Amino acid sequence: MNANGQKSAGDSAAGAEDGAGLTVVWAVVGTDIGPLLLAATDAGLVNVVFHASPAVRDSAVERLGSRLGTEPVEALDSPLLAEPIRQLKAYFAGQRRDFELPLDWSLISGFNRQVLRELASGVPFGTVVGYGDLAGCVGQPGAAQAVGMAMGANPLPVVVPCHRVVESDGGIGGFGGGLETKRQLLALEGVLPQPLF
Repeated sequence: MNANGQKSAGDSAAGAEDGAGLTVVWAVVGTDIGPLLLAATDAGLVNVVFHASPAVRDSAVERLGSRLGTEPVEALDSPLLAEPIRQLKAYFAGQRRDFELPLDWSLISGFNRQVLRELASGVPFGTVVGYGDLAGCVGQPGAAQAVGMAMGANPLPVVVPCHRVVESDGGIGGFGGGLETKRQLLALEGVLPQPLF
């Protein structure tokens, strides 16, 4: 709080250090690309984790608690997760192209956050962008490799669509959720043909 008793921008981070006042809820939801762990704070969706098997889930929840300084609580019916779950289901059903969700960017900062914000706002459904082109969009031409690192650090995949970033020579590029997952997402968006089987 500032001198006038109002919350300052740094209050969330300060509260996160001791876990005071920060709510973190999570749930695992089934999707066409396998189970996703979704986590949210009062500020918005904070984390999406692919392939949320019990071992992956436990590791992700532990890491999230460590990063945010509070114990995440499993809460499938939390109001903080209701809209992210609804919009993801609509996306996978082909009924939604854009996510309109508050996002909590506290797990990423600096260049990586800048690149991911540009990706979220500037690369629409059904399109792709090259790593180098995205670097140019944030005023860092020649930083294609750094953009690749930012994609790998994306705490909000699918919602912040790192699957839409590809190699300039037409290659699919890497993907934290695995290349098959990236292909599935690009096929869902009409960028690649649907697999035959």
